[in-house]
Amino acid sequence: MSSSSSTPLVWDSVDSSELLNRAMEAHYAEITNAVRRRGHPSSTARDVVHDLYIKLAARPEVLHNKRSIKAFLCRAAINLGIDRQRRETKEARLFSGSEREALSVASSGHAPDHLLEIEARLAILREAIAELPERRRVVFVLHRLHHLTPDQISARLNISRNMVDRHLRRAFAHCLDRIL
Repeated sequence: MSSSSSTPLVWDSVDSSELLNRAMEAHYAEITNAVRRRGHPSSTARDVVHDLYIKLAARPEVLHNKRSIKAFLCRAAINLGIDRQRRETKEARLFSGSEREALSVASSGHAPDHLLEIEARLAILREAIAELPERRRVVFVLHRLHHLTPDQISARLNISRNMVDRHLRRAFAHCLDRIL
């Protein structure tokens, strides 16, 4: 299809993917120029339009019922260009320092052995839960893993609320003793 701005395109009878393909072909130059007018070089403008096509190819139905597909595509491409500029600016700031500066930044992560310590404590906790008497273990699991209230546990297991509280206290005490 030729790109003629004087001939309106008829989109009503076209499926979504075909609509996207035809619209991009018909308005490619205008979309690219709109991005270039926002300060992007030609190669970046083409990349932005390509990115727009890829995004829209995943959801081409968004083009239906648009009053002006050309205006929608231009605005979407301009917005992607702005996002791209912001990301590039942020990356430039993020990676602009020297190696010395990078090494002087404190790590926000944990020490390598921290994960091993957590795994070891979880293993101890699993063992402690497995050691609980069956009824106490069921009450504990219903409360901690299934987030049931003591009243809900009482009704489900047909035991008193005081018994549920007693099981929970003893289960917590046992687990704490094992972990500490």
